Amino acid sequence: MVYREKNYSPFRVKTKIRRITMSNKMMNTIITTTLIACLGFASTGALAGRDAFQEKLIQNVQITKQKLEEAKASKGAEQQKLLAEHAQMLHDNMAACREMKPKAGMSEKERDEWFIEHQKIMDSLMAQMMEEHKVKSSSMPCDHHMK
Repeated sequence: MVYREKNYSPFRVKTKIRRITMSNKMMNTIITTTLIACLGFASTGALAGRDAFQEKLIQNVQITKQKLEEAKASKGAEQQKLLAEHAQMLHDNMAACREMKPKAGMSEKERDEWFIEHQKIMDSLMAQMMEEHKVKSSSMPCDHHMK
């Protein structure tokens, strides 16, 4: 036995093993806690710039985009009806966007992230407006533009 060669008593060996086991358990606990904390920070980092109002508005923008896709796929009076609905939805989304403000007490980094998300929403709305214009223009007869 190794412990007898170095003059270790069985009690000392058991005590050392317990210390090693306890330190391993402690290290596992520390590593697990650190990992969980890192995952928590990483998941909130992905949405850090968004608040609840922006999340709701993003959902509304997606619904508005679906309405535009329906309008593109349809023809005639149905298309005009869907385009009118899309225009109203865009108007409402733009009004909501204008009313949005960053929360008080945000850090500079959080505020910057909030404005980045806000700009993405505005860009999406502008792209939909341009696409709606293309759909309207393509469905009108050429002589309509001359008047």
